[in-house]
Amino acid sequence: MAIALSSSSTITSITLQPKLKTIHGLGTVLPGYSVKSHFRSVSLRRSAVVVSAITGASSGAGIGKGTADSLDTVKVLDLRGNEIPISDLWKDRKAVVAFARHFGCVLCRKRAAYLAEKKDVMDASGVALVLIGPGSIDQANTFVEQTKFKGEVYADPNHASYEALEFVSGVSVTFTPKAAMKILESYMEGYRQDWKLSFMKDTVERGGWQQGGILVAGPGKDNISYIRKDKEAGDDPPVEEILKACCA
Repeated sequence: MAIALSSSSTITSITLQPKLKTIHGLGTVLPGYSVKSHFRSVSLRRSAVVVSAITGASSGAGIGKGTADSLDTVKVLDLRGNEIPISDLWKDRKAVVAFARHFGCVLCRKRAAYLAEKKDVMDASGVALVLIGPGSIDQANTFVEQTKFKGEVYADPNHASYEALEFVSGVSVTFTPKAAMKILESYMEGYRQDWKLSFMKDTVERGGWQQGGILVAGPGKDNISYIRKDKEAGDDPPVEEILKACCA
């Protein structure tokens, strides 16, 4: 999870030594190492949004017409920089679409791993696994190179999809006791924050406070049958809930 506050303080070094772990869909997670970084000056942005976790089988469940109309204009970038309307990702198929906080986030790397572990179930049901992150194409490619994520990855440098879906953002939903515990658990399991990605301009300008979510959509661009908006950093729903929505 990126940390970016107006201060010249230095983060205390953290040294953890988890065991080497191989994770399906993400390759081998390397042993611990010492992490050092510095706070930087950024402007903070917090959106007042409604946080919800909604399931349903009807077309467009969990989103209003305004949100659907907004999504219709949103475009994301593939790893080669091609613009793709976001609804094309599920227009002709069903897809599980995970929205990361940012490409360097340790909690997002764990989210990618726990979804990738069920990719064989999704494949068997003809369901695509997609991850979208707010950041640049270079950040997205670095994420894929580091994690070996086997699903599709797209970049949303303008945060357009996050704003259309009204995902929550703010300091108070980023630094919570539960999120802190999940970060420690993630480190002990072998996941790592990429501090270089975390402090790149695309992330720092947003403060690193953006949260994501997960949706199940398609086939049909207006057919969103499940949407879960993170209430705070690391707010992953049970994977069984996602599989029930996409593969039952």
